[in-house]
Amino acid sequence: MQLKTDVKTIKFASKPENISIVEKFIDDLRGELNIGDDVYGNILISLTEAANNAMLHGNDADENKTVEISWSLDERGKTLSFIIKDQGPGFDYNNLPDPTAPENLERTSGRGVFLMLQLADMVVFSDKGATVEMQFRL
Repeated sequence: MQLKTDVKTIKFASKPENISIVEKFIDDLRGELNIGDDVYGNILISLTEAANNAMLHGNDADENKTVEISWSLDERGKTLSFIIKDQGPGFDYNNLPDPTAPENLERTSGRGVFLMLQLADMVVFSDKGATVEMQFRL
């Protein structure tokens, strides 16, 4: 698949306050690509969850490690792809607890990957879970 746009990337340290960089990045992208409200909401939630997971779990909140997010648009301008990379060892994405199971309903964490899988049109983990690609149809 050829890309309509060049791949564009942001990179930031694993500091919780840097989630604002991700939010601004998504807001700017919304304006640039004229993304509708529903898709914008799905991207905002999915990408902030992925970035939080990368910072807190992947990079173990180590401010010396970075998170990288890149995006591209397919040649027809119909599918927006994001790749989120952390510098951690990865995780077993095939064996996550079900956040909708009764024993997990009261837990305050463990819903990020579930939300990403529900809201994105495609989610693929690679590099043992240290990289996630998400696609959204515009």
